Amino acid sequence: MTQLTGTSEILEQGEVEVLGLLPYSSNYTFLARLRSEDAETFAVYKPERGERPLWDFPPGTLAAREVASFRVSEAAGWGIVPPTVLREDAPLGPGSLQLFVEHDPDVHYLTLMQQRLEDFRIFAALDVVINNADRKAGHVLQDAEGRVWAVDHGLTFHTEPKLRTVIWQFAEEPLGDPLRNQLDRLGTELARSGGVGDELANLLSPGESAATLARVETLLVDDCFPAPGSERPLPWPLI
Repeated sequence: MTQLTGTSEILEQGEVEVLGLLPYSSNYTFLARLRSEDAETFAVYKPERGERPLWDFPPGTLAAREVASFRVSEAAGWGIVPPTVLREDAPLGPGSLQLFVEHDPDVHYLTLMQQRLEDFRIFAALDVVINNADRKAGHVLQDAEGRVWAVDHGLTFHTEPKLRTVIWQFAEEPLGDPLRNQLDRLGTELARSGGVGDELANLLSPGESAATLARVETLLVDDCFPAPGSERPLPWPLI
């Protein structure tokens, strides 16, 4: 069961105990236990110094992109990215802490899409907005209560087109009123003083922050999901 009540407080202030490495991660990713006086939870800890060098993303920035993705999801009212914070005082150095979602690793986007395809419309929109370069099927989790979550957002917010995703089922379809309203809300929050745009400005470069708002505006003007680009529209591996 994924507990959300009081999660932000314990992620930001709880004592962090690193339990061990999580498998199948390209960067150093750890399972951590967080404790406060009256609560305990588990989190995924991604220290900045565990990020492997990439030619197209600045070093030491992936953890901040994880947090920025959470803030965008919340500002749009989607609530599909588990609570995520930056911690400067974590045991292995600064990094992101994200609420751990208990899940069956054999259940992912490719096993869920036939029964729950409409649930993933907002996932597709999120990936366009954050310019997600790595939406593998395994980056979609279903918890014990059947709620679906989007995780692993380190390769996001690049200023150049980077969208690589397994969720292309909505390509060139109209957004629809609910999603258009959510994107309009997100655009307002990105643009207004004191909104999530200010938060992104502290997490990303100025160009990346501005490009995020531009992608929202383009989606609203086009009023449809984009089609796959001609170059590498899928991540690898797919799961």
